[in-house]
Formats: sequence, structure tokens, C-alpha cells
Amino acid sequence: MDPIFGKNVFSLKGDRWREMRNTLSPSFTTNKMKFIFDLVSKCSQEFVNYLYDHPEFSSMIEVKDAFTRYTNDVIATVAFGIDVNSLKHRDNEFYTHGKDATNFSGVFRLLKFLLFRISPRMTRMVGIKFLSNSTSEFFWRVINETVKTRDERGIVRQDMIHLLMQARDDEKHQITIEDIVAQAFIFFLAGFDTSSTAMCHAIYLLALNQDVQARLRDEVDRYLEEENGKISYDSLSKMKYMDMVISETLRLYPPSLLTDRTCVKKLELPPARDGYDGMTINPGENVWIPIFAIHRDPKYFPDPEKFDPERFSDENKNNIIPYTYIPFGSGPRQCIGNRFALMEVKLLIVHLLQKFVIKPNEKTSIPLVFKKSSFTLIPKDGFWVSFEKREY
Repeated sequence: MDPIFGKNVFSLKGDRWREMRNTLSPSFTTNKMKFIFDLVSKCSQEFVNYLYDHPEFSSMIEVKDAFTRYTNDVIATVAFGIDVNSLKHRDNEFYTHGKDATNFSGVFRLLKFLLFRISPRMTRMVGIKFLSNSTSEFFWRVINETVKTRDERGIVRQDMIHLLMQARDDEKHQITIEDIVAQAFIFFLAGFDTSSTAMCHAIYLLALNQDVQARLRDEVDRYLEEENGKISYDSLSKMKYMDMVISETLRLYPPSLLTDRTCVKKLELPPARDGYDGMTINPGENVWIPIFAIHRDPKYFPDPEKFDPERFSDENKNNIIPYTYIPFGSGPRQCIGNRFALMEVKLLIVHLLQKFVIKPNEKTSIPLVFKKSSFTLIPKDGFWVSFEKREY
């Protein structure tokens, strides 16, 4: 009923999932990240320059809306080869349809999503589609036109659509235009909302922890000075404190609150504690794994509510028990785009710290109170901070 939602790598299972995952994996290798690094960095610089040139906008800013526009521009450029400036052109089609696709507020949309995951057979019988007709038609049109234009003109651009087109031309893969649209869509959907939310939490925590922000800025300035004010993929990869800050942000505020896995082999779980019964999980049963709860369990992370990047220092990170830190999931089905998402987040923070000091203001919620109608950790009153231009 809804091939865009049903045929993407997130929804597929079994051999078809394995084949599609293997087809997409080359999009996210280190060499591919290096190739697209300049595209992402350009988007990041243009975004931060706009904030710098418009203090009336950035002096008190709700960053969720702003950062979602940044991730929208990055994905449109990297995956679709289309330049979009969502701060200048605020109602562009990519942004408006991205907002529609990632809107889970409201009981009906929430129930519809759960129904798709729990009983796809029922949704097929009833004829329910996940996406609105206008959003579905938009992605079909844009990706169809992109593929057609590249075929006709022999355009080669080293991105996800190119890899899918190569797989389509190899008969053993049996890739159709529906498959190409579905994979390009899920890449857009995953990067549009979760990456921008991770950026918001990182900026919020830096605003509230000026000592951490100062130390991170020192590291950023040091690498920028070595490369005459610019940043490279290699220098970004060497920023140890940046890694620590982002890792601790993702521990406190994981992009997804939970993940799920389907059992393929019978498993006897032992009792959780004395006096409790064990449990049998049978093949075909679905297991929900509460990432947020595990990340904040004092058994694994002492003083779990505290923002402490030192948990991920070279001296301490090896003490973390395997599978207790899983912001991108784990195993064969862990998030395929995690390397891309981290690069996107880190680049934005580098360029922001290069030009601004991030501070809380009277609209900043302390502590955050989250919406109950969202799958991600979005505060009821938004992420409000102030960007003050640095004094050199």
C-alpha cells in the first residue's frame, strides 16, 4: 500500500534487507565521508554565516527549527544534488514535506506509526498509508526526475542515488525505481529530524556548561589555527574532546528512545532478580529495547543525570559495559548513517564555536520538560539559546 515506507531498509527483513543493506553500505564508508565532507562543510558555513550576519535572528533563537533547516539543506545537497537554503527560502518544498513526514504529534499519526510496526498486514487490509499523498507524490517526483536526468545526460555524482542506480543496472540486485525512492526517502527522514535534535541537545548542554564549552572551543581553535581557519575531515576526526562531548550528549539524549529487534532463535532469559520468573522469547516475537532507560541506569553510568564528558575519555571509556551505550543501536541493523550524522553534527558545532559564544537566556527551559506526543526528546517550550558574537 505504501512502497516508500514499506520498501526502505528500515522496514525490510530477511534476505531482501540484507541485500539492500549491502547495496547502501558503500555510501557510508570513510572514503565516501571524505568525499562529501566539503559539501556538508559548505552547508554548515553558509548556515553559520547567515546567523552571524543576522544578529536580530540569532541573539535569541529557537534552534530546533533552525537546525532542522540546516539538516534539510545538507540532505538535499548530499543525497539529491539539489541546493536549498532553508533559512532564506523558508517554505521550500523539501522543508515543508520533511516536516510533514516527521510529524508524529497527534494521536492518529502516532497510532498509525505503531500500527505499521506492529501489524503491517492490518494496515494493508484497511488500506492505510503512512505518508500524506502530497508528500509521497513530492518524493516520487523529485527522485524520479533526478534519476531520469542522470540517465539521459550521463551525470555521475558519488551519492546514494548513484549507488542505487548502479545496483539497478546490475540484474542480480533487482532494484526498481520504487526501491530507489524508498531508500532515498528513509535517508532523508532519518537525517532530517534525529540529527537536528542531537544538535539541539548538544548546543543546549554547552550553553548550560560554560566550562565544557570553553574547553571545546580551545580544541576547535587549535585545529582551526593549524589549518589557517579551515577544518578538514582528518582534523575533525582527531578532536578527542569533541567526541567526548557528543558521546555524552547522545548518552543523555539518545536520538531514538528505543529500538526493536525480531527474535530469530528461541532464547531463555534468566530471572531479572530473585523471586521473579524467567522468560522465553520465541522466533518471530518482537523485543523493544529501551535505550533511554539503559543510558540513565546508575548500574552502568554513576550519577546518570549529570552531563559529564569525562565518561568517554581514553581513561574511562573502556570501563563502559558493552551494549549499555547504544545511541545508534547495535548489531547488523545498527544505524547505517551514524558516521554521516556525527560528521554533520560536529561540523556545525565547529563553525558555531568559531564565531559565537553560546549562552542561555530567559526563554531557556531549565530543566527540559519534554513533549509526550513525540518519539524524540523535544521540549514543550523549544530549545531557546543566545548566540553572542565572539570578541577576538
